Amino acid sequence: MPKIKQLLADGQIVRTFGLGQLISPKLVEIVGEHGEFDALWLDFEHAGLTMKEIELATLAAKAYGIDHFVRLPATDYASIMRPLEAGAGGVMVSMVQSPAEAEQAVRWAKFWPRGERGMNGGNRDGRFGLTPMTEYVKKANAETFIGIQIETAGAIAAAAEIAAIPDVDLLFVGPADISQVLGVPGDFENPRCLATIEGIARACAEAGKPWGIVPRDPAYAQRMRSWGCQMFVMAFDMRTFHAGIRVTKEMYSAFFPRPA
Repeated sequence: MPKIKQLLADGQIVRTFGLGQLISPKLVEIVGEHGEFDALWLDFEHAGLTMKEIELATLAAKAYGIDHFVRLPATDYASIMRPLEAGAGGVMVSMVQSPAEAEQAVRWAKFWPRGERGMNGGNRDGRFGLTPMTEYVKKANAETFIGIQIETAGAIAAAAEIAAIPDVDLLFVGPADISQVLGVPGDFENPRCLATIEGIARACAEAGKPWGIVPRDPAYAQRMRSWGCQMFVMAFDMRTFHAGIRVTKEMYSAFFPRPA
């Protein structure tokens, strides 16, 4: 299965499954058995995953050819480096406030000449020291995926500048946080929210940079696709679990009578 960066470069859609609250290698395997998801979003920001959980999830995903990245706030160098060494294929950096912060995240994720990531090679991403160092550095620099979330007032204002930063592979729109920044929390169809997202889409188009979003429903996803969106987080573990419970109750509706 093609990796995220290749799908984006080819103008294809990246169908993503989000996992955090219910993280389990078995759940990753179940997603893999169903097929057709291209990427796994591991939510370190809101779920507080451990490195061991990230390691096991990425191992399970690799077995099914599913690419993966960790969504996290880039609070320091180690916050970027450790998930990559644990085996994650990339990072999605949340709550970025400025182009300078986006540039710093890139430098933390890349080796020389682009960045300043510490040299190791002895962890999972370097085949525990078996990959020659020169090959390890070249491969990591070429393949590591870096997404930057546009969800703060500073990032919204500087979307065009962030999109122009070399080695930022994708801008990711956070509709919920954008609605909060605009003073209409949860009103995703508010004209101001839609206009802001459309402006980010234009900035990405001008920079030749792909972008992604968490769609609210199929109609919303189709609208975003018409604006050029390529990455869609179509499923999250909690939403999928709730949906499964609802379908089960509807299937056995005679045993779950609705209140009069």
